[in-house]
Amino acid sequence: MFRKLLIANRGEIAVRIIRACTEMGIRSVAIYSDADRYSLHVKKADEAYNVGSDPLAGYLNVHRIANLAAATNCDAIHPGYGFLSENPELAEACERRGIVFIGPSAEVIRRMGDKTEARTAMKAAGLPVTPGTEGNVASLDEALEAAKEIGYPVMLKATSGGGGRGIRRCDSPEELRHNYERVISEATKAFGRADVFLERCVVNPKHIEVQVLADSHGNAIHLFERDCSIQRRNQKLIEIAPSPQLDEAQRQYLGGLAVIAAKAVGYTNAGTVEFLQDSNGRFYFMEMNTRVQVEHTISEAITGVDIVEEQIRVAAGLKLRFAQHEIGRRGFAMQFRVNAEDPRNNFLPSFGRITRYYAPGGPGVRTDTAIYTGYTVPPYYDSMLAKVIVWALDWNDVISRGERALKDMGVEGIRTTIPYYLEILRSADFRSGSFDTSFVDNHPELNNYSCKRRKDELAVALAAAIAAHAGL
Repeated sequence: MFRKLLIANRGEIAVRIIRACTEMGIRSVAIYSDADRYSLHVKKADEAYNVGSDPLAGYLNVHRIANLAAATNCDAIHPGYGFLSENPELAEACERRGIVFIGPSAEVIRRMGDKTEARTAMKAAGLPVTPGTEGNVASLDEALEAAKEIGYPVMLKATSGGGGRGIRRCDSPEELRHNYERVISEATKAFGRADVFLERCVVNPKHIEVQVLADSHGNAIHLFERDCSIQRRNQKLIEIAPSPQLDEAQRQYLGGLAVIAAKAVGYTNAGTVEFLQDSNGRFYFMEMNTRVQVEHTISEAITGVDIVEEQIRVAAGLKLRFAQHEIGRRGFAMQFRVNAEDPRNNFLPSFGRITRYYAPGGPGVRTDTAIYTGYTVPPYYDSMLAKVIVWALDWNDVISRGERALKDMGVEGIRTTIPYYLEILRSADFRSGSFDTSFVDNHPELNNYSCKRRKDELAVALAAAIAAHAGL
């Protein structure tokens, strides 16, 4: 087993990995920018090193991170999610320095990160894939011709895209003309590549993904599925495991497809195979994420498997501790991405100092976060503040527990998405357990909630107003 591990990330996922290292007796090394000097992951790690004043450059410098890991005698690097987690150059830099990269090989990352190559590989493995171009389109004219053959609506996608970026739905040739250069520009800025391709748009699909684990000894298993249909602008908001919308036959079918996909590309470590389900119940492969997912927590909740610990064990060359028949699931789990955004103001980012923070607790509640009272949320990173995860035996109970946990949680000083999620949980359409990716667009009334303040927060506001009026 590793003695020392560098975490090439920040925030809550860095804290999550540090906790796994502590339980496994592994010394943890954090990195941080000047903006993250007072972040919780810096406080919790055994060692922490500054990687520069630029808030982003240090987290994205492959060679600096690999050199730091070597200089501090680390055996391995865990990339978390985002940043360099799906960058094959980091895996290659680790290999050159004799450091273990906790993830799949650089070859697999590169292959599955290229969505056109991934589609080709999955088609060869027998997975259902949405109709689309065989490769990238070289020009707008070629895209228009391909769209005519595929049939509108189509999805224009960045080949190296991810996280909901570099993707536009086009319902007509006019929309394709309008979006083509925008997607090219977004893809170039976000992923360093201008390549795009087209595929048929599955209208208002259900977004279902399957968690897989695979070791270097030929073993691969799935940890059942997660429903990620509640999303806004292709960004996930609430995730659920297992999906309340699948029957047992569909569940086993998808799990089997995900394992086939992992084995077909020689996958090792933790990964996620994502599918879309159309209105007729047919499933289509969408993409494979070659890293730990933000929502891995709910798979842990229903199976009892510590996915991050398994990642580290697999990277150390150990076999998976479980065969497929030994993986059971129990109850439902739900994760809320609590973001520093104002839902009443078109989800505008809300950064600043957290004046008070109260974590939710009680039975079946888990909070993964890196915030605390007095912490200043910097404006340079993703707006996610925390992940609130709830578990209960049945669907209705997990909704009730989610409501209670969100009401328990207090984040003062900035706006968050908590009130918006409470409205979703109260929605009859959501509570029915039947929804798709159009849910948010079809429920604009969810933003009409009342802003109730806590008594102590109201008292502070009144005192401030009185002081201002008195000229104090």
